[in-house]
Amino acid sequence: MAFRLNNIGRWLDEPESTLGQRAAEKLGVTVSDLASVRVVRQVLDARKKNSPRYIYTLEVEVVPGKLPSKLPNDVSSVEPKPEPPPKVKAPALRPVIIGTGPAGLFCALSLLERGVKSIVLERGRDVVQRRKDVAKLMRDGTLEPESNMNFGEGGAGAYTDGKLSTRINHPMVRQVIETFARFGAPDQILIDGKPHIGSDLLPLAVEKLRHELIAGGCEVRFETRVEDVLIENGKVTGVRLADGSTVATDRVVLAPGNSARELFERFAADGKVFVEAKPFALGFRAEHPQSLINAIQYGERAAATMKLPPADYKLVDNLESGNEVRGVYSFCMCPGGIVVPTPTQDGLQCTNGMSNSRRNAKYANAGIVVSVSVDDFAKGGFRGPLAGLEFQRHWEAKAYELGGGKFIAPAQSIPDYLAGKLKRKPGGTSYRPGLLHADLNRLFPPELTAALKQALKSFDRKLRGFVTDEALLIGVESRTSSPVRVTRNEALQSVSVTGLYPAGEGCGYAGGIVSSGIDGLRIAEQIGKELA
Repeated sequence: MAFRLNNIGRWLDEPESTLGQRAAEKLGVTVSDLASVRVVRQVLDARKKNSPRYIYTLEVEVVPGKLPSKLPNDVSSVEPKPEPPPKVKAPALRPVIIGTGPAGLFCALSLLERGVKSIVLERGRDVVQRRKDVAKLMRDGTLEPESNMNFGEGGAGAYTDGKLSTRINHPMVRQVIETFARFGAPDQILIDGKPHIGSDLLPLAVEKLRHELIAGGCEVRFETRVEDVLIENGKVTGVRLADGSTVATDRVVLAPGNSARELFERFAADGKVFVEAKPFALGFRAEHPQSLINAIQYGERAAATMKLPPADYKLVDNLESGNEVRGVYSFCMCPGGIVVPTPTQDGLQCTNGMSNSRRNAKYANAGIVVSVSVDDFAKGGFRGPLAGLEFQRHWEAKAYELGGGKFIAPAQSIPDYLAGKLKRKPGGTSYRPGLLHADLNRLFPPELTAALKQALKSFDRKLRGFVTDEALLIGVESRTSSPVRVTRNEALQSVSVTGLYPAGEGCGYAGGIVSSGIDGLRIAEQIGKELA
C-alpha cells in the first residue's frame, strides 16, 4: 500500500538516501519494510540563515504485511489517479477557442480528449516567428502590435513568466504540470515546490502541444484576430474576424489574455456581452543584483559556499488608511532573470519579468505593486466597465512619455525614489532597449505613491538590504491582471450570452499559467457535460 508523507527534512550535506530512513522512522517500520520511496515534492527551506535544508513530500510503498497499525497525522494514503474523461458526441458546429494562452490550449486539449475537435484562433504568430518579433522589440524598440510579449502562441506567460507556481489549491494543478512535462518540459517541475520551466523552454512545450492538437483534428490559425462575437437572441452564432470573414459556431471559449483591449472595448460599446471593471494592481519592476538577494535570503556564508538555487522572495504589506486597507506586494518574482518590455501599442510603456530555465542571469527582479480599486479609477475620472482599462492605459502613456519614447523605460534607484531626488543614475540593468533616469514620483496618484513608499520601507525591514543604491525601480508594472471581468454564471457561461465561455486571466478568472490552464480545463469539463 502507498502512503504520502509530508514534512520530511534533509540537510544539504546529507545524502538523499537518508530520506528512506526518515520515512521508515515516521511510519514506525524498518527501511527493509519499504518497497519504494519516491519524491513527489521538494522545497528549499531557507528560513534559518546559513543553514538551509530541503523539505520533502514522499510517496512510500510498504511491503504487504508490514503496514503500520496507526498512521501519524501528516501521513495519508495515496489517492488513485483520475480516469480519463469520457468521450462525448461531437457537436454539429465545432467550438471556437479565442487565444492560445494556457486557458485556450488546455481547453482545446481537454476537449480533444473527449472527442471534440475545436477551432483555435490566435491573433499573434507562432512561437518561431514570435521569438524574432520579441527580439526586435528588445533590440531597438520596434513593436509588432500583433506579435510581442503578450500576443502570440503560448500567451503572455510564455515569455514573461515561465513559472508554474500557484497560490490556488486545486486538484487540477497536478494535471497542468504533468501535461507540460508530457510535452517536453523538464521532469524536475514534477517535484519542485516552486516549479519553473523557463521562458526558453516553455514555448517549445507549447509548440509540441499545438502539434498534438492538429494531429488530433483540431484547427489552429495564427495571425487571425477576432473582432467580435456574433450574437442573435442572446446566443452565440459565430465570430467575425479582422479580415471580415466569419466562423459559425454555437460555442465560443473567450481566452484572449488581459491585453485584448479592442475586444473588451467592442463588448462594452454594443452592450451585448456584460463586462465590468475589476480591481488590479500596478507599480514598478524592482531589480537587484542576484548575488545581493542570495546573501539576504540565505545568509552571506551559505550564499558564498553552498550550491543553492538563485534565491527568490515574496513580500506583502497591508496598509491601513482610515477604513481602507490597501495591499502592496511583490509580483512575478524572477530570480536570475531579466526585465522585459510588454507593450501592445505604440505610445504605452509597461514591463514584466522573465527567467530562462537555468535562472543564471546577473539580476533578480519582481513587480512591486499596489492594489487599485474601482474607487481609485473614479478618483482619476474613469468610470464605467472600462474604467480600470482606461486607468491602466493612462499610466502606461505617462510612463512612455517619462521614458522619452521607443519603449525606453523610466527608472530610478529605490533610495532616490523614497527621497524624491535624482542623485544616482541607474547603473547596471537587464532591461532592453534601455533606461532613462527619471523621477518616478511623477507617476501615480499621491495615495498610491505613499503606499508604495511605505511598503518599500517595510520590505527593507523584512529583507535587510532590499533598499540599496544597487536596487532600481523600472516603470511601469501595470498588466498584473485583467482590469476587466467578462462576468460568467455557474455554468461558466457569460451572464448575458448563452454559448460564450469567458476564460482565463483576460476575462478575470485566473492569474498565471497554472490557474489559467485549470480554468480552461474546467470549461472543457463543462462543455463535455453539456454534450454528454
